[in-house]
This record gives sequence, C-alpha cells and structure tokens, in this order.
Amino acid sequence: MGRECEYMKKIKLGVIFGGTSTEHDVSVISGTSVLKKLNKDKYEIYPIFISKNGDWFQYKEIDKDIVMGENIESTERIENICKTLKNLDVVFPVLHGLGGEDGSLQGMLELLKIPYVGCKILSSSICMDKVYTKIIFEKANIMQAEYVYIRKSNDEYIYIEKDFSEEKYNIFEITQKITEKLDFPMFIKPSNSGSSVGINKANNIEELKECIEHAGMFDNKILIEENISGREIECAVLGNEDVQTSILGEIIPADKFYSFNAKYNNKESKTIIPAEISEKLSNKIRSIAKKAYKATDCKGLARVDFFIDEKQNKIYINEINTLPGFTDISMYPKLWEKTGLKYEELLDKLIELALYRI
Repeated sequence: MGRECEYMKKIKLGVIFGGTSTEHDVSVISGTSVLKKLNKDKYEIYPIFISKNGDWFQYKEIDKDIVMGENIESTERIENICKTLKNLDVVFPVLHGLGGEDGSLQGMLELLKIPYVGCKILSSSICMDKVYTKIIFEKANIMQAEYVYIRKSNDEYIYIEKDFSEEKYNIFEITQKITEKLDFPMFIKPSNSGSSVGINKANNIEELKECIEHAGMFDNKILIEENISGREIECAVLGNEDVQTSILGEIIPADKFYSFNAKYNNKESKTIIPAEISEKLSNKIRSIAKKAYKATDCKGLARVDFFIDEKQNKIYINEINTLPGFTDISMYPKLWEKTGLKYEELLDKLIELALYRI
C-alpha cells in the first residue's frame, strides 16, 4: 500500500534552461517549449533559469503565458544551488552548448546523486568536442569526412598529427599545411560549439585564414573538414541499453550550409520527414546511428547527423548532439512525433529513462 501511495505522488522535476553558452537564447526557447508540454498532473515542476552571466533563478509560479528568459521579474535568485537541486527527484537539463551539454552540469548532478535526463559525463564531454568525437568514430570504423585538427596558442597555431605529435606554425604557414591534406572548399569549426556557432566555409587560402581566426574566438581547438557535397540527414536516438531509432529527416538549408542563421532565422530552410530515401539506405543509417550512440556511450537521448554523398550514396557521419533542441521546430521531437511518439510522451519516456537508469 505504501509503495502504491509513493507512485501516486507527483515527481519533483527541475527543468534547467538558459545558461552561459552562445546557445543561451535557443535553450530558453527549448526550455519554454518543454515546460508547456509537461504533464502537470504527473510532475511538480520547478523551472530553473540560468542567466548569461551564470546566475541561477527559480520561477515563483508557472503561468502558461509567462515569457521565460531574461525578463526575471517573476523569479527569485537561488542562493543555495545544491540545496535547491537536492530537493528534486529528477532534473531535465535543456541547456545547449558549453556548461550544460559538455558534462559540466552532469558532473554536478552526479556528485549530488540526482537523476537527470540525457547522457552522462563522459559521453556529454566527448560528443561536445568535435575532434574527440571523430577520434571515437575512427576507432569504431564509421565513415566520416577527412579532417585536420589544430590548436590555437596565442598568435601561433599547433598542427596535431594523427599520432598526436605537434608542430607550431604562424597563421600563414598553418593554412599551407592544411591545404596539403585537404582540398577546397572546406569547413572550419570550433571543436566545442553547437548550433553551428562559429562555423564557416572556406573556398580559398584567404577565406581559410579568416575562418580559422574566427573559429579561434570560440575555442582554441579548431577542426577543419573536407566538404561533403550531399544531403543532410538526421536520426533521433532514444534509450539506455535498449536503444531505439526514429525515422529519418532531411534538412534543406536556405543558406550555403545549415548555419545558425539558416536553422533559426531563415524561414526558407526546410525539413522533410520522413526523408525521401530508400528503405535500405534508411535502415543502414539508423544502424550506424545506433552504433555511434553506443560507441560514444550515450544514454537517454541524442540526435545523430549524417551526410549522404550525392554521387555514390555513401553515408558519412557528421556529429552527435547529446542535448538536441526542443523548440517547436526542432528536429528531435519532430522525428519522434512522426515515428509515433508524441512530444508529451517523449518527455515522459526521457524522464523515465533518467529515473530508472542503472
């Protein structure tokens, strides 16, 4: 009888959003969307907002019309973060980027012994770091774009060989070194960044120099990749050990690539669900998505992104996003909805996976 009463109690659920990363605004939109969709009969909900400068706030009451984010008139500052978190049964981090998706928050929650939605420390940090994700993919023998890894050190750049030996160059020398390995066009990415922040495409040496300097503003570790000309395909993955994959979606960006602007500002960008590809190719991509998810030790959820080469239909993995967007236009919840799992049911499943994770 006691156990039955326990199950009837509402679950104290903290939803954390905002944060100090470059993806703060997207996180606020995702967090607001999650809060509106949660089952109020099942959860006692505690919205927790982290400002851009890292201050934590808790909403005094939840109003369906409330505008979450920097307007914090209806909030109170959290003075004792650990005490507030330890009052919760489970946490749903809806934080994108550094400080929320890279293992930092996950480590804090692990120390406090609080269950939380999504990947644990190791997989969060690996998948946030594009360079180390690629190293894992290499070990797993998953096809991906050729790449060069460099590191910024003051006014110099360090070229990292595959055996991790290093050599320093100035900006002009490093661009020459890169073109010995890769052909134009190529993509330049900060190793630790999300929502395509800091990513650019270079078509010549001068653009490559500018793109490297720009990427260095976001991270001292920089990834340079060959261009894969093809279709952009995404797969949603769900589960701990018993892993499920969604049907696939295709991104048709309005810009020259799926930049931050193309994702969130340009209404000409389109998503097609399900992606118009053969069942054989779809099954192969879903299988690789599951393999990549397991190889990086993901738990709970992730979105795995691919390219399909337009000439030979070769499949290239791009990256894994361990805390994908949950906005109304985000691919992860849309993929599951089209697969047969409604947004509200998806949230319930993710929280269940967090509570009963071994």
